[in-house]
Order: sequence, then structure tokens, then C-alpha cells
Amino acid sequence: MHKKRVLILCTGNSARSQMAEGLLRHDAGHRFEVFSAGTNPSHVRPEAIAVMRELGIDISTHRSKHVNEFQGEQFDYVLTVCDNAKDNCPFFPGTVSLHHSFEDPAAFQGAEEERLALFRKVRDQIREYLRTL
Repeated sequence: MHKKRVLILCTGNSARSQMAEGLLRHDAGHRFEVFSAGTNPSHVRPEAIAVMRELGIDISTHRSKHVNEFQGEQFDYVLTVCDNAKDNCPFFPGTVSLHHSFEDPAAFQGAEEERLALFRKVRDQIREYLRTL
């Protein structure tokens, strides 16, 4: 069976798209080849790594990538998980583009437990969204 290629985009490729990549690969890796990138990449947030580890999913070796690294590649689906990425995403011909904006947990300034709670909430929302696709 031919695996569908999926590119998941957000701004920093530090939290939402990284968690989505890990979730989709874990839950449906037999059906999809999954990648993630950002329009302004930074680094994978330790909170994202921690809340994914709670599910038994290891994204600690992931790195933030710029969307330009994937220019010229073919994808079946491009998923944007924030409005900024949707507005600034380059065109990938022949793809199905899907968009759902999730709150940015990396932007939240609070105590560690509050940050982790928001990362968990967003992680779970992303997982539910991916299951509906």
C-alpha cells in the first residue's frame, strides 16, 4: 500500500506541528509518511517533548525545520495548525490543504505546571482532530 505523504505546518515548528507529527506517525504511521516544518522555525519545546512522552511517543530527536526544506517535494496533504502558517505557507501543487488553528502553547507564560497543562490540552485537541481526518 502506498503511504500518503503529509506535511504539517505551524509558525515555529516547536510545539503544535511537532506534536501533530508525532501523533500522526504513532497513530497512523502505517498509512502516512509524516513531516513537519515551520514558517519561522526555532527549537522543539521541552514541554512538547514531555507531554508526548506521557503518551509513550518520543519526539526528543525531532528538530525544527523551515518549510523551504520541503520545496519541490510532493505531498498528498498539507495541514496547517495555526493561522500564521496558513497565511504564509508556500504553495505545494497537487496537495489537499487542510487548516485548523490551535492555541499556541509555546506562547503561554506561566508556571511550569500551567504550561504543561496547556500543552496537554492542545496535544489532546490535535489528536482528536487528526482522528477525524
